[in-house]
Amino acid sequence: MIYDAVVIGGGPGGYVAAIRIAQKGGKVAVIEKDQLGGTCLNRGCIPTKALIASVDKLKAVEEASEFGIEVGKPVIDFRKVQARKAEIVDKLVSGIKYLFDKNKIDHLNGTGKIKTANIVEVNNADKTYELQCKNIIVATGSSPSLIQSLGYNGTTIITSEEALKLTEVPKSLLIIGAGVIGCEFAHIFGSMGTQITMVEAAPSILSIQDKDISRRMQTVFKKKKFNIKTNVAITKMEQTGAGIQAELENGDIIKAEKALISIGRQLNTKNLGLEDIGVQLGEKGQILVNDRLETNIKGIYAVGDVISKYQLAHVASAQGIVAAENIMGKESTMDYNAVPSCIFTSPEISSVGITEQQAKDRKIPVKTGKFNFMANGKALSMGEGEGFVKIVAHKETDVVLGVHIIGPHASDLIAEATLAVRKGLTTKELAVTIHAHPTLAEVIMEAAENVHGLNIHG
Repeated sequence: MIYDAVVIGGGPGGYVAAIRIAQKGGKVAVIEKDQLGGTCLNRGCIPTKALIASVDKLKAVEEASEFGIEVGKPVIDFRKVQARKAEIVDKLVSGIKYLFDKNKIDHLNGTGKIKTANIVEVNNADKTYELQCKNIIVATGSSPSLIQSLGYNGTTIITSEEALKLTEVPKSLLIIGAGVIGCEFAHIFGSMGTQITMVEAAPSILSIQDKDISRRMQTVFKKKKFNIKTNVAITKMEQTGAGIQAELENGDIIKAEKALISIGRQLNTKNLGLEDIGVQLGEKGQILVNDRLETNIKGIYAVGDVISKYQLAHVASAQGIVAAENIMGKESTMDYNAVPSCIFTSPEISSVGITEQQAKDRKIPVKTGKFNFMANGKALSMGEGEGFVKIVAHKETDVVLGVHIIGPHASDLIAEATLAVRKGLTTKELAVTIHAHPTLAEVIMEAAENVHGLNIHG
């Protein structure tokens, strides 16, 4: 059999590409050494959101008396929390398997190695064999980055993968790196009573976010008694009888039961045969592709983390669709002008487009508008008044260039903002769009009005 495409990697880029190829009438095989769904479904997006859903319920019980409901003190059964998380993951993995069966996609367990532009070698525990194909998609994702000098051991010094498998809530946790992953785990375990210390080499937590968002989140964390140390690095880490001890470059000593390394992710581009057949790689090992997601070798495509454009599951899926459509004869290109991102802390954070600082760096004249959730009736009714919406617009054209949200359901609200950025809408067009009342989305409307100083409720 000659496949129309062989996909190496069954994560959100790979499996989506495979389904789209099958929908277009192509014959496709997916090689995956682990569970379908990749990091996002098995060790990232979904399991963390399942844990966050549990801490959200915990918060609701803890604050129930403020809503006139008296309940006893909640007790966390962490094993049940973890069991629920596993059940959700299993259900979604089964869903992908169902879609593969429905679309007659061959799912092959093992690792893939590219021998030529038309041959992929499959290796598993039982045998090695070759697949013939017209096209190849590399979608092997990424893995947690490690600082070997910090003594990673998978027990007391861990990554996000081990953090998701813990059977007990740690009494104290040192989080190395205060980016998206670090902040989400700080929220998860801090909400369950863990004493949190965060160490970040950058001047602030969430340093790539809009500065107003970053500052507000740092304030929120400090209110939760998180110990945050920025602009400093760890010089030494050692195990102790009680856990770990870290020494910072300023001489501070931090002791904790466990340390979580969350300094980013490394690309899974090794041992794929890429260099052997001449696929061009970048300085960081990323696979270089054009806007059709095709490499310099005709018929070989790459999507997701391995091309190091955005390490976001939804971007990988979008790339997978573009690659699939090109393989099946439809000209398709990626558009990165409106890519939303979300951080599932409490309150949530989301953004799309450029920040105010990025606009200044690019010498783009801008004006901004901001509106607080504290002045929104729905947010107050929910007891979720923390946060704001900030809109960055072009000073001359009024076109929305970026929207940044910290507040309740920010991850849902960003969809409207993403459409506005993608379609080049103006703040005036957002402002005159009638928003249902009482809803959280009214904050976007009022922030758009505030760009011109015309918001009603602020």
